Amino acid sequence: MCLAIPAEVTALNGDETAVVTVGGVAQTISLALVDKVAVGDYLLIHVGYALNKLSAEEAEKTLRLFADAGLAPSQ
Repeated sequence: MCLAIPAEVTALNGDETAVVTVGGVAQTISLALVDKVAVGDYLLIHVGYALNKLSAEEAEKTLRLFADAGLAPSQ
């Protein structure tokens, strides 16, 4: 089973990477699989790669579910 987590884009690096944050933790990830990403977008992240974009509402809902299950810090 794989687990992907939503994260917000906080910076674009210009080299097909971006900085994302979730629960106050920042990480550089690859954008090789996703087009037209902007600061403020939410991305579904798995092993350092953005898989797709999702709405802020869906990201927040998913992060709440993870937090309720004890799998991620609450927002």
